[in-house]
Amino acid sequence: MRKKQQRFADNKKNHNVIEPGKALFESIRGNWNEFFGNENDVVVELACGRGEYSTGLGAIRKDKNFVGVDIKGNRIWVGSKKARLEELDNVAFLRTQIDHLEKFFKPGEISEIWIIFPDPRPKSSDEHRRLTSPKYLEIYRKLIRPLGVIHFKTDNTGLFDYTLEILERRADVRNLEYTRELYNSEFADDHHGIKTKYEHQFSEQGHDIKYLRFEFY
Repeated sequence: MRKKQQRFADNKKNHNVIEPGKALFESIRGNWNEFFGNENDVVVELACGRGEYSTGLGAIRKDKNFVGVDIKGNRIWVGSKKARLEELDNVAFLRTQIDHLEKFFKPGEISEIWIIFPDPRPKSSDEHRRLTSPKYLEIYRKLIRPLGVIHFKTDNTGLFDYTLEILERRADVRNLEYTRELYNSEFADDHHGIKTKYEHQFSEQGHDIKYLRFEFY
C-alpha cells in the first residue's frame, strides 16, 4: 500500500502524467500539440497499463507524439518513469476512463489508435464494456482523423472473432486486414518486437497472437 501511495504522489509531480487535480486535465482537449510543443501526429494507446507500446513506439518514432490512456495510476507510473528515464518527451499518459475520451480529444485530433490486450469481457452481459464494441467504436470514429489506422492485438479468440464480426458488418470500415498468427505474418515488423507483460505470459503458454487493423471512412 505504501508503494502504491508513493507512486500516486509521484504521478502528481510528474509532468508527463495528466490526471484529475491537475490544471491540464481540464484544458488538454484540443491542445495536445501545444502540450508536446510540436505539430506531430498524436497516437493513442488505450488501456495502456504500463505503457509498453507508448514508450516502445515513442522511442522508435520520434516524429510522433504518444499518449497512453488508463485509469490505473499505479500502472501508468511505470510507463511515466520509463519515458522520463529515456527522455521520451514525445510520450505522455492520461489517467481517465476510456468512456470519457471525448472530454480529452477533439474530433480529428487523434491520428492512430492502438488497443493492445484489452480485458476480453467474455460474459455477454459485459459486451458493452469490450473496447471493440459498437459503443467504443463510435467514440473512436468521432475522434480519429479520416483514414487514421486503428490497431487491435489480442490472444483471446472469442474477442478477436467478435471484433472481426462487428467490423465486417460496418459500412464505414475500410482496409480491414488481419492475421491469427501475428509473428508468422507480414504485420510482425510493424510491432518492432514490442510485447506487453501479458503477451509474454500468453506466448509462453502457447497462445497464438491475433492482430487486425482498419480505418474508418
